[in-house]
Amino acid sequence: MKVHLKTLGCRLNEAELETWAQAFQKSGHQITKQAEAAQLIVINSCAVTQDAARKSRQLIRRIHRDNPQAKLVVSGCYATLNEDEAASLLGVDLIVSNKDKDQLVEKTLTELNMDSMPVLSTEPGEISLFTRGRQRAFVKVQDGCRYRCTFCIVTVARGEESSRPVQAVIDEINALHQQGITEVILTGVHLGGYGSDLGNNLSDLIKAILAETTIPRLRLGSLEPWELPGDFLELFHNPRLMPHLHLPLQSGSDTVLRRMARRCKTEEFSAIVSQLRAQIPHFNITTDIIVGFPGETEEEWQDSFNFIKQIGFGHIHIFTYSKREGTKAAGLPNQVNNEVKKQRSRLLHELAEEMKQAFSASNVGNEFPVLWEGYSETLDKGKQRVFGYTPNYLRVGCVINDDVSVENRTINCVLTAVDEGYVAGELAE
Repeated sequence: MKVHLKTLGCRLNEAELETWAQAFQKSGHQITKQAEAAQLIVINSCAVTQDAARKSRQLIRRIHRDNPQAKLVVSGCYATLNEDEAASLLGVDLIVSNKDKDQLVEKTLTELNMDSMPVLSTEPGEISLFTRGRQRAFVKVQDGCRYRCTFCIVTVARGEESSRPVQAVIDEINALHQQGITEVILTGVHLGGYGSDLGNNLSDLIKAILAETTIPRLRLGSLEPWELPGDFLELFHNPRLMPHLHLPLQSGSDTVLRRMARRCKTEEFSAIVSQLRAQIPHFNITTDIIVGFPGETEEEWQDSFNFIKQIGFGHIHIFTYSKREGTKAAGLPNQVNNEVKKQRSRLLHELAEEMKQAFSASNVGNEFPVLWEGYSETLDKGKQRVFGYTPNYLRVGCVINDDVSVENRTINCVLTAVDEGYVAGELAE
């Protein structure tokens, strides 16, 4: 049976897709990139905003319209929070809520009477990530969150915190490395809370991975900037732990952060960033910011803008606040006018672009090991432009002969100039 996997939303959703892909393959099924060729389609939906929920509905409808014969399974946050609505959408055969995600493959095969084939239908050693055009793998290590930020619906959808045993994570990473993966990204709903239910912490997990695997590159997904273990920052002295962190700030105003029920003040955030940059040259800090949170005054907005500018991020995901039913923030007074939100968002996008360019420019002239992707652009005169990522997550473009393949190899590159959407470089070899 051919299975097509689709996701919306966060890296955690990506990681879950990889796990399902491997489980389907172990059951003798084949992963396909072509939705129209699949007999089974699994959608991992999102509901972090009303817009994400709408996109989830649209995706379900479009997938069914394009391939009405395929069985359709929907999981994820939209399907969990709006189970009846999702189940009633045309073409949906099975809903698997977040709490049952670990059994998704088993439930699908059993409840939809899809008997497994007796032998693997994939080539030996083929792995779902390459089938889906990936050179790196997301590894889910944790789910759920014990905190209740007032804007967040995901903690409601994902439930209580639960961490995977250290050995299970190590075994998965070793298996991925044997299949040719050279970089893994650890993900979770509240990654910093890893081990709260096991009696250990995120530092313990990272140390174990570095000691018991030989994976060349280890990266961390989005990480809340609080409760970081005491020795956490020192771990980045190991060159295998990539010098990039996505630390969601959400606002640069302490009074707004209080209304959001965030547990990190701007002063604490600034201290973390300063320590990282002092220890590791060219450390890249990226973030999330919500613009126009209920009650955000002009003064609070200005404080936020100034703090963001002072920190200087390598990249910002900017979200314009929108009401999300079921969250505390939806009932807060003084909702900000849409025009004001648009204006603030535009100003922040301009600042974010300036900071991104400045960070990229500060890396020019340096040599970095770059993990090269499979994607390339064909140029004239027998040349191609290949793309890859530095340890600090800068996208690099490099022109080489079109008869050369660097895919999934790590080759040093000297950064030469900031270009449109990437940093230009030259191979050091």
